[in-house]
Amino acid sequence: MAQMPTGEPLIDPISADDDESYDVKHNGRIETIAYHMSEILKTLDLDLTDDNLRDTPRRVAKMYLEVFSSLQVGTEPKITVFDNEEHYSSMVTVKDIPFYSMCAHHLVPFFGVAHVAYIPTDKIVGLSKIARIVKFYARMPQIQERMTEQISAFLEEKLRPRGTYVVIEARHLCMEMRGIESHGGKTVTSALSGVFAKPETRHEFLGLLGIANWQGGK
Repeated sequence: MAQMPTGEPLIDPISADDDESYDVKHNGRIETIAYHMSEILKTLDLDLTDDNLRDTPRRVAKMYLEVFSSLQVGTEPKITVFDNEEHYSSMVTVKDIPFYSMCAHHLVPFFGVAHVAYIPTDKIVGLSKIARIVKFYARMPQIQERMTEQISAFLEEKLRPRGTYVVIEARHLCMEMRGIESHGGKTVTSALSGVFAKPETRHEFLGLLGIANWQGGK
């Protein structure tokens, strides 16, 4: 089996809690979001002089800029592809990639794992980059179905593989903490392309996930 390059570690250079450089870079947006958040809290009759709430609008503003960081221009992952010199032609699978996102409908979290597979042609990609792609599409207001399709389409565009298959399993707090209050259920979505439309290829991937009898896919 060919050795797949792993690329760079999954480390963000600056997060909202690191140092003052984050505040300087995003100060205008932080102040705007914090102002509107304070108005929301006041409308809910919360006392912003309370020690626990005094800095909440600003903390929430910085959190939104962090968890929605993919909305900023230039944050799309820089994907370096490599020539498939070993002529590797079997499935490359990265499973159980954790992610945290925010439901576009209610702005509450949904979270889970993504399983991503592709079968290369003449190009391959570092395995850590697949996790970066998942993280990129998670860090914006999302719906799970769209996120699944976006990951698949990104790989298709960058690698031109023989096929891709993406499965996402997630829990949605918009279902668990409000509305129907259905606790612990998982939503599973999938997107496939190319040779994964063939039952034998699809079942190989699903077998790795322990769901070989599932007939998922667009």
